[in-house]
Amino acid sequence: MQALTVSDLGVDFPHAAQVAKVVRHRTDAKTGRQSRETVYVITDLTSRQASPERIATILRAHWVIENRLHFVRDTAFREDASKIRTGHSPENMATLRSFAINQLRDAGHTNIAAGLRTTALRPYERPLAVLGLN
Repeated sequence: MQALTVSDLGVDFPHAAQVAKVVRHRTDAKTGRQSRETVYVITDLTSRQASPERIATILRAHWVIENRLHFVRDTAFREDASKIRTGHSPENMATLRSFAINQLRDAGHTNIAAGLRTTALRPYERPLAVLGLN
């Protein structure tokens, strides 16, 4: 049997070396409703560099970052609704938001939204305490 290349599959991405099909099964913890989603992964990693197991590990690591950082920035800081769009301002604000999240976590807050509310109760005192500057 002949191995298929990415061009045989009609994938016309520069540097594409592999295509993977990922089927995700999820169960909603609250409702018990089950769903299935199929996504395709395109990577420049060859099959020698990344086995299916390695690709799965990379995908799981991506979701850890998405859930611990991006989701928090989107919900607690409403980052997607931000009107800051010019120059380096969006990147600078993302850096400041990530800094705030990391400082709250280092201070022992596991719920970032609750940590923000607690810190905002005394804005001239608690943010400094979180940073260790009081």
